[in-house]
Amino acid sequence: MKKLLIATIALLLGINSTTRADEGMWIPLLINKNIAEMQEMGIKLTAEDIYNVNNSSLKDAIAIFGRGCTGEIISPEGLLLTNHHCGYGSIQKLSTPEANYLDDGFWAMNKGEEIPVEGLTVQFLDHMRDVSIKVLHGTTPEMSEADRSKIIKDNSKAIEDHATKDTHFSARVVSFYGGNEYYLFVYETFKDIRLVGAPPESIGKFGADTDNWMWPRHTGDFSMFRVYTAPDGTPATYSEENIPLKSKHYLPINIAGVEKDDFAMILGYPGGTDRFLSSFGVDLAINSTNPTIVNIREEKLAIMREGMEADDAVRLQYASKFAGTANYWKYFIGQTKGLKRLKVKEKKQQEEAEFQNWLNQNPNAKKQYGEALVLLGDAYDLKGQYDLANVYFREAVYRGAEILGYANRFSELSKLMNDKKSTDSIITASVAGLKGGVESHFKNYNEPIDRNLFASMMKMYHENVPLDQQPAYLLKMDKKFKGNFDSYADYVFDKSMFASKAKVEAFLNDPNKKKLAKDPAMVAVDAFFSTYREIESKQKEANENLDKGHRLYIAGMREMNPDFNYSPDANFTMRLTYGTVQDYYPADAIHYEYFTTMDGIMQKEDPTNWEFIVPTKLKELYEAKDFGPYGEDGVMKVCFLTNHDITGGNSGSPVINGNGELIGLAFDGNWEAMSGDIAFEPELQRTINVDIRYVMFIIDKFAGATNLIEEMTVVTEKPGAIIGEIDETDPPVLEEVME
Repeated sequence: MKKLLIATIALLLGINSTTRADEGMWIPLLINKNIAEMQEMGIKLTAEDIYNVNNSSLKDAIAIFGRGCTGEIISPEGLLLTNHHCGYGSIQKLSTPEANYLDDGFWAMNKGEEIPVEGLTVQFLDHMRDVSIKVLHGTTPEMSEADRSKIIKDNSKAIEDHATKDTHFSARVVSFYGGNEYYLFVYETFKDIRLVGAPPESIGKFGADTDNWMWPRHTGDFSMFRVYTAPDGTPATYSEENIPLKSKHYLPINIAGVEKDDFAMILGYPGGTDRFLSSFGVDLAINSTNPTIVNIREEKLAIMREGMEADDAVRLQYASKFAGTANYWKYFIGQTKGLKRLKVKEKKQQEEAEFQNWLNQNPNAKKQYGEALVLLGDAYDLKGQYDLANVYFREAVYRGAEILGYANRFSELSKLMNDKKSTDSIITASVAGLKGGVESHFKNYNEPIDRNLFASMMKMYHENVPLDQQPAYLLKMDKKFKGNFDSYADYVFDKSMFASKAKVEAFLNDPNKKKLAKDPAMVAVDAFFSTYREIESKQKEANENLDKGHRLYIAGMREMNPDFNYSPDANFTMRLTYGTVQDYYPADAIHYEYFTTMDGIMQKEDPTNWEFIVPTKLKELYEAKDFGPYGEDGVMKVCFLTNHDITGGNSGSPVINGNGELIGLAFDGNWEAMSGDIAFEPELQRTINVDIRYVMFIIDKFAGATNLIEEMTVVTEKPGAIIGEIDETDPPVLEEVME
């Protein structure tokens, strides 16, 4: 029976709504510094309700999903919700032409139908703590950056080892504020994760690349998984004996809807920001790094698109790869435009001028931080000389043709086979590991696409990277094939074993170090990586100066403004950001409402464009206005906006109301504020969220997966209500869930 917490008496709290949104991805451990402001804005929880080591709290419902997203637990039995684009790779991995879960969607109508996803993990934060004093013990201002880094690395390793000794937990010490502070994070990792539900791509990715980073948005960007454990509740790899996770905490689902100015917060794992980036760094991004990435990815996308459009099977193979490449191709276009439009470089220069003026008036501060800007300027001067080589290595070689990336996986085996100290057992173990990855690599590999990618990437690399920074090997190939990189690609792919599953398997069954060393793909890998290491060594001093200058600048800025609560840059550790539901004005005379509805889906429908196809059943539900309890006055809302501070990694993060209940999933940022990772603009910065009511509507009315609705706790009234009596068979209210 579906569980409903019915609110009976509304409270008049007398708290004025606010549209304030400050820059800030806050550390949950220290959220007590912000809680008073949050309570003024509408939160009913305490700091301990959000982060608590001794008792269940919100942080226990938040997880790292896979390697770069966030997920949240929404039932007592480990049911996890995240974005469709976060689950995309797993859904694609499980799909076949006969069972195409990307196109058709997937819904497990009972736990027995849930599908294990090999290699997928979910991590929960057990606890964190400030370990700055221990990490920095033994460092001095006078020592070199290399010596400082070694001490910090050794101290961090000792702390991590001590924190996880005789346990199944993992730990990592993470730098904050440019290396001025350090925190320890201890995690519990679960390895039996199963696909539970996903809407078809026509819902979960509606609008695709066209609407990516754009508002208004109409995407049902969600997917569902379940975390399983061993019978004793500990993490375990897949087994039929495993049981659903007994959740420490789960988020109730609030289907009362959102209104403008409603308080909301997001807990998740933002990947990375660079808010303290200097004007020198902004200049390099605008004029070199970003446009180079865009140009390379544009070419890669064109080549993949051509192969995908020619064959549906290939489209399925490359769907996830294409989406990942396209996402940040568009991101860097938007970021560059935003940095220019908002004059971020000029604003940074003004901040640096104010900093220098403060130094000039404070001799002690100048003694401590006076070299910061000089170090930064000199470092970027040198790094700028090698920027093209660095970007092309990352984008055209390391993330370029898969034949090179795959060959690189065999580099360790090559070293072992050429090391006289290596034992047969060590080599055998390495070979076994490589054998285990053959099937998964070639499942989604298309040799014609990769051959074209290789030719194009090598050509672009040769034409754009300074000749004295290119591998001598590439110059030799250019001469050998008279500048015809298609011919060079044919040579590599015809001769290399790494383009053929059969050849790789044959080699692994009878490894030969000479054959591996002479393989043309391996020769290319060795040449490019060797040149990259040479370039890195030339930038060693610049990188050290950059690290030191960055650290000193941040420390100086915080000392210059002691009353300002600076938020640390994102670094894929758990953070909280809070604000309100808001509309915005992207440009003169243009206003965007804070929500979208299914009307917009129908207005965008285009049966000739795969990005805007609307499933027949969805249209039928719309025409009948059969929205169940999830509609609002005959309207089905789809997405809404908040003014939260988020970035990549926050995908899938829960949008939570003042009672700690789930009201939406964050899945994107808006185009006008794409410079947000470097400069937060409160008037423009918006987070795009899928409304939890649309999620529930798709699960319930579209998919008919009422078994999933049954295990959730559903709340029907907004925060600010007294909860009436509930039957003892119903789940506990929030306060009890947290205990």
